[in-house]
Amino acid sequence: MKTTRRQVLGAGVAGSALLAAPGIVRSQPRPPAARTVRAVMHGDVPTFDPIWTTANMAAYHGNMVYDTLFGIDENVQPQPQMVGRHGLSDDKLTLIMELRDGLKWTDGTDVTARDCVASLRRWAARDGAGQHMMERVQDISARDAKTIVMRLKEPYGLVADAMAKTSTPICFMMREREAMTDPMQKIETIVGSGPFIMNERETRPGSQYVYDRNPNYQPRSEPPSWIAGGKVVHVERVIFQNMPDVQTAIAALQAGEVDYVEQPPIDAVPALEADRDIALMDRNPLGNVGWIRLNFLHPPFNNVKARQAVLWAVDQEAHLKATFVDPRFYMKCGSFLTCGTPYESNANTEWFQRGPNRERARQLLRESGYNGEPVTLLQATNILYMTNSAQILAQELRAVGFNIQMVPMDWSGVVQRRAVKAPPDQGGWNIFITSADGLSSSNPIWAAAHAATGERGWFGWPSDELHERLRNEWVQAPDLETRQKVTQRLQENAWNFVPHVYYGQWRTPIAHRRNVTGWINSPGVVPFWNVRKT
Repeated sequence: MKTTRRQVLGAGVAGSALLAAPGIVRSQPRPPAARTVRAVMHGDVPTFDPIWTTANMAAYHGNMVYDTLFGIDENVQPQPQMVGRHGLSDDKLTLIMELRDGLKWTDGTDVTARDCVASLRRWAARDGAGQHMMERVQDISARDAKTIVMRLKEPYGLVADAMAKTSTPICFMMREREAMTDPMQKIETIVGSGPFIMNERETRPGSQYVYDRNPNYQPRSEPPSWIAGGKVVHVERVIFQNMPDVQTAIAALQAGEVDYVEQPPIDAVPALEADRDIALMDRNPLGNVGWIRLNFLHPPFNNVKARQAVLWAVDQEAHLKATFVDPRFYMKCGSFLTCGTPYESNANTEWFQRGPNRERARQLLRESGYNGEPVTLLQATNILYMTNSAQILAQELRAVGFNIQMVPMDWSGVVQRRAVKAPPDQGGWNIFITSADGLSSSNPIWAAAHAATGERGWFGWPSDELHERLRNEWVQAPDLETRQKVTQRLQENAWNFVPHVYYGQWRTPIAHRRNVTGWINSPGVVPFWNVRKT
């Protein structure tokens, strides 16, 4: 039965338990509609722990309730956020960061350097950039209640960049008691120091997530720029309204029942452009990059020939056109790092220039020794581009000889299952579909999925020593020209061992009511500070 707009907006999911977490707002008067922004995001919030997962919706939640030591600005430069004064020693081996005044957790206690040290360690255990940084860190400690000291083994120019990035997991600060949790275990308690507070009483997991303005948050004085600068909140409440049916979301937007739709379907764009109450905005010029993630731990993709077969089988145009329709909004791309950036390259892209080639893919699959074993493809059914691409990929791979078994589930289910390292017939997987914002995908350190560090890396767990040596060279390169040369070698090697496969690059405009203004362009997450509703 099709869900109606009234059903979605009205009630929560039957049987959903309320969150049991101290520090969340439990009861306060409901603000008027004129002070409330309702937003339909691209999916459901799979977990309230934005460090445990790289799912973007968990980062969106984290961006509301937590804060960061540094934030990346519109010039892609790290700027201090929770940090006030900071400095690097002359030998570039000691970084001192002093927390700015007025930082409070929502339980009323002060944010301390001990909290931040524990948060940095937990984040670094899960994040690719954090892992890369920590290999060069000798120690992180709290000198006093407000001073964090990081001592390096060698100069490393990306420390602030890693802590400021918007690619997941984002380096959010938490209380020490939560941050001391095993990085492989999810945190359930939500106590942040960010511009919003999650409202337990009004939140209904699976249906809506309610965030109230944090009255004790003290923003920086600088103007906002991406996730840097002053996070000034002008509304009283933001609600993430879960609407899996995008047509329902569009109808709600046009009726004024919601204020923002993050990913309107492209075929709805002409009608939205004609609606004088609706505005469209290109929030992220680099767009998103579609990733087909392959599991290196189990057959058939523990064999490089099977991975190469996928590379030659995928038709990016078919994937892109199915969801994004209009070529104005998508482009094919064979570059390992995002097209449209200084690191775009055509090295080792015969598969892109001359493919797709089914016969070449069949030959590679035969050479892999594959013998028709089931290949488990996870299909996220509640995110349009993911479900479409999974269907197309299944057809492409069956056509070259793979025995594809699709497993449909919502994105939250995919997020849970992709973390399982067991064989597919024991609850694991072989393939899942995802994407990353173009900015993070353009940097071999920022995107966790660019690491090839085996079982301590990102889901899929690719392993390649040369790839890791080249990532290190990329970081150590003294200038853009040198990094571009390293990028060529990095890409040459990547498309030989195939850590993943891309299915294209796209931009999707967001849609919002014209009476809701002040949106900040930012890759990775959606800032709701600076937003006004008239």
